[in-house]
Amino acid sequence: MMGRTTAAILAVFLAASSVSAEDAPKKDGKDVGQSIKQVGKETGEAFKKAGKETGHAFKEGGKEVGRGFKEMGRDTARESKKAGNAIGDWFRNVGRSIRNFFR
Repeated sequence: MMGRTTAAILAVFLAASSVSAEDAPKKDGKDVGQSIKQVGKETGEAFKKAGKETGHAFKEGGKEVGRGFKEMGRDTARESKKAGNAIGDWFRNVGRSIRNFFR
């Protein structure tokens, strides 16, 4: 009877240790997987934040460039208007000179 009891206890112990031995790699693998998932999530959030910041910087830079072009356009329009008026005045004066010549 002692042999059977010892064999039974030994069988239960071996079964329990094999279950524990199987659970340890599973648990370790699960922990590693969760750690990798967390790192991936944090990395993704960091990329998302960096992308938003970069996009905001490009947006603001674009606004500044647009304002510069708008101001250059205004300055060019003023100068063009002055040049156009000067050319118009010159043609009027030439026309008046020709008219006065034939009078």
